[in-house]
This record gives sequence, structure tokens and C-alpha cells, in this order.
Amino acid sequence: GLPAALPALPLELTVLYNSLLFTAGASDSAIKGEAEGIRQGLLRVLEACGACRQDLGTEELWQKVLQEVTAEELQAPLHRLGALQAAWWLAAGRLGSVAGLFQLLSTAEEPGRSHCSEGQNKLLSLIKAWRVPSEEASLPLVQSAKDLKEILCTAAAFLQGLQELEAGNFPTALSLLQEAAGGFCSKKILAQIYTCLGCCAQRMGKPQTALQHLKRALQVDFQCLPALSHVAAVYHELGETDGELQALTLLYEALRKNPPAAASSSPCFLIRAELLVHTPVLTSLLRRHHPSEVKYLLAQRCLQDGRVADAVEHYLDFLSLLQEGLQQQVPLDGSSALPRIPEVFLEAASALEQAGRHQDAITVCEEVISRTADLIPRVLRVEERLEQPECSSPGAELAAGLLSQKKESLCCLAWRAAGYLHQGWAWAKLGESKEAVTQFSRCLSDLLRLQLHGSGVKPTENLQAEVEVLQKIRLLALIGRGMQFLELGRHKEALLDFQYSLQISPGDPAAASYLVQALWELNRKQEAAAQWQKLSRSSPGEDGQQRGQGRPLPLYLVSCLEQAMFPHSEALARSIQDYLETAAQDTSS
Repeated sequence: GLPAALPALPLELTVLYNSLLFTAGASDSAIKGEAEGIRQGLLRVLEACGACRQDLGTEELWQKVLQEVTAEELQAPLHRLGALQAAWWLAAGRLGSVAGLFQLLSTAEEPGRSHCSEGQNKLLSLIKAWRVPSEEASLPLVQSAKDLKEILCTAAAFLQGLQELEAGNFPTALSLLQEAAGGFCSKKILAQIYTCLGCCAQRMGKPQTALQHLKRALQVDFQCLPALSHVAAVYHELGETDGELQALTLLYEALRKNPPAAASSSPCFLIRAELLVHTPVLTSLLRRHHPSEVKYLLAQRCLQDGRVADAVEHYLDFLSLLQEGLQQQVPLDGSSALPRIPEVFLEAASALEQAGRHQDAITVCEEVISRTADLIPRVLRVEERLEQPECSSPGAELAAGLLSQKKESLCCLAWRAAGYLHQGWAWAKLGESKEAVTQFSRCLSDLLRLQLHGSGVKPTENLQAEVEVLQKIRLLALIGRGMQFLELGRHKEALLDFQYSLQISPGDPAAASYLVQALWELNRKQEAAAQWQKLSRSSPGEDGQQRGQGRPLPLYLVSCLEQAMFPHSEALARSIQDYLETAAQDTSS
């Protein structure tokens, strides 16, 4: 409450500097908001000089103080306070304000001098050009201005590198991040910088360089576990499954142990780079995975790579984690690697089937079927085009809600139908053809709930993916049931199923091949031979294109697609060829 006095201001500003440092450092969390104490300090300086202005913003206040206050004894305390102001602005992402402040600080020292050469980063050049005030005659400081300058340089390079990385300017980002890596920071921050360098190199199409940076991050601080997850991602991109699985296994074990963060070996400072750098892009790059997410990735990659025994083990471990309240522990903001839980159950069933554990697969699928029973309406209508009201119209929110509800119902229908589909294949593998037919029929009966309306029966784009999956399930169920009808000698019913299959997916090679077999078994040899010739004329590329058309299949359907493929039959091909040769001879004679 005392009036500002010029002789006491150096002491006041030094006490303010120290107290703000203690305030920032004691919280041990990111600096946020404005430093109101700095503003009050500047107003005290102007008051002592007889030029108080309450209506100025903080930037204008700094400009006025540095341009008009010439007292020599105030220069060093003001410069130290300016560096502290820069820390607050850096933490707020106000890089332009920081550059302007250091321009003022440097101009006050040497008017007219340029501090940025061509090709250099302006902000870094300005910070480096700032002359730290002498501290020989200063009152005790809890953190020197020299150390604060080094930390500001590191944080400014890191922040700008992250901005350029997010903007896709990778060479510039790489240069700035390398500058930050050579700066003054703790091991924790250094590991984070190397992780970002690795991500930058990966996006530049340099996976080996990315691996070098990421391994360096782990050497600096093995608790920087996001670096390990990025290592797995790079190995995945390179197609090196062994390396990817090894990285994921190490990550899972490290996350399970969940040790405390390693203490920094750097000197303890109140203002540190980690308090100044907290951007959404950094949060995204350094997102810490939950152990269950990593366990799922291990299961998924093993299944995709055909390591069925390992996949089964990982899926069963993951399902056991569900008993530990998994849904409360995994983020629901879309950043999680986990798919919907019913899909994980179905993938587990697929792995169990491939491992020959058919009864276990049936049990897992029954869980999905029972839990989705009450979530599907009797009839699901999907129109060719849905009226999309304007975003600003009152009905927009309602329409979006209805669309989301319909999408959810289609997903539930797909999961339930896929459960029956997997059970059908499992019973078929157990040699129980009648039970397999029952499950395939239940799958097809469920799918009758889906009704497509419109001239082209093409659903709106928002629901296209869900409808394509349901149509693929219908195709696989028809082929599966037809195969079992052939096993039971019910050739007419098999023929109908294969004909329906070709209506759903014209030219499907598996359905067309089984149709030939059904016709041949029914002694309709001329039709069978004609279909066989038509199928033989189609190139392998066309077959592959037919199978791979549209969006990629969900992982839980891949094994069903493989089981539905027609096994090459030398005997059938030879019989048809003999029939065609005999028919040709009869025609010529």
C-alpha cells in the first residue's frame, strides 16, 4: 500500500521476480494464465516515474516502460522480469508477443541493431541476442537470468518445432527440434524431444532415422514409454512383425509395472521447459497407453500375422481384463486403439476357431449374441438418401441423433449376425453339419431385419460401411449354409443358396465355384460345364478384385472369408473337362 519510490524499486522487482518463480515452480504443473504480479510491478515502475497508465494492456505496458524508463538501476531488474514474462507468454503459446518483447529488450540495449540474419529463426535469434544483465551486484536470485534464458531458448525451439510438425513443414520442424535437443533441459524433456524427432522423421518417410531418434529417447529416459509405442508403429510400417511385437511386449510389461517417473538428473530449477511446453499436438504424440490397449494390439497383430496360438493367449488375457473395470480406465475420446468390445469378442472367437478350439469359440460368440439381443429393432430401414437438414436448422440435432442411433443398431445387428456366422463355421469344423445349418439360418434370419429402400438400394454414405459389412455377412452365411447342404446331400437347397449368393455379389468366385459343384451333383452337367467355362475365362486378377472390392473387412470376418473359399478340386475339373471333350466329339461326329 506504500507509494512507489524509485530507490526501493530494484528491491521490489527482485522480490517480485523471486516470488513469481516460487509460485510457478511450487505448483509443478504447466504455467497458465497471465502473471498479474508482473503487470502490477510495471505499474509501480510507471507510478514512481510519474507516468502511471492503468488502461494499457500488458504488451503496451512493457513497450511504454522499456521506452520511457531510463533509470540505470532499474534496467537489470526489468530485464529479468521481462524474461519471466516471456516464460508466461511461451506457456500460453504467444510466440509473437515473446518475439516483440525481446525485440524491445534488445533495442533498449542497442538501438538500431538487427538481431536476425537471413535464414535464421527470428524468435530464437532474438532470445539468443538478449544480453543477460549482470548479477554481481544483484540481490540473491532463486534462479539466475542466464539459466532462464537457456530454458527459454529450448522451450521456444521445442514449441516452434511442434507447430511446424503439426503444420506438415517437416524439414523446418526437424531443424527446430534438433535445436531444442541441443538445449538446456531435463532428461524427461530431452526424451520427449527425441520422440517428436522420431515422429517427424517417420512422417518424412525416413523410418530408419525415426528408429534412431526413438531409441535415443529410450536411452535418455526409459520411462518415456510413448517412444516405445512409436517404435512399434514404425516397425509395423516397415512390415517387421517380430520387431513390432517385441516393442509392444516391452511396452506392456513396462506399463504393468507402472514405476514412478525417474528423477531428473538436471539441476533443480523452478522454471523448467516442461512447465512451458504443453500443446495438444505434444499431448497427442506422448499419449500414455493403457496396458489393455497394448494387450489388444498384441492380440490383433498376432491374429493378422497368423500367429494363432499367441493371438488366443493375448485375447483371453484381454477378456480377463474386462473384469477389472476396463471401460472406466480407457479413454472414450476416440484416441484409444481399442475397437468396440463385441468386435474384440468376435476376433477372439476367430482366433479360437483357427486354433481348433471350436467349442470355446461357440461360447464366446454366445456372449455377443445374448448381449445384443435386446439392442436391435425388429425392422431396420435404410433409405437410399436421407434428408440432411441444414446445420443451423432446429431439426439438425435430431437428425444427427437418429442417424447415430441407426448406425448403432446396424453395428449391433452385424455383431449378432457375425456371432451366428462364427458358430456356424465352428459347428461345421466339428462335423455337425445340421447344427451348422441351424446357425447359418439364424444368421440369415437376423439379417432379414435389414430393409434397404430406394431405386438403387444403395444406403446413404453415412451408413454405407455398416451395410457393406452386413451384406458380406449375408454372402458368407449363404455360402457356408450351401456348403453344409452339399455335405448333407441336399443339393437343391445348396444350389438355391449359391444362386442367392451370386445375386448379392455377382461374380463372386467362391459362390460361382460352389454353384458349378451343386449343378454337377444334380446331374445338370451342361449348365455346370457352361458355368465352369465362364468361371475359367475370368482372370485371377478379376477374382482378386471381386474379393477385395469395397472397404477392408473387419478383422473378425477375415477367417470366415478364408473358410468360404472354394478348395481347388482336381477331380471335379477333370470330370467337367472329360464331359466337354466328349460333348465336342459327339458334335463333330
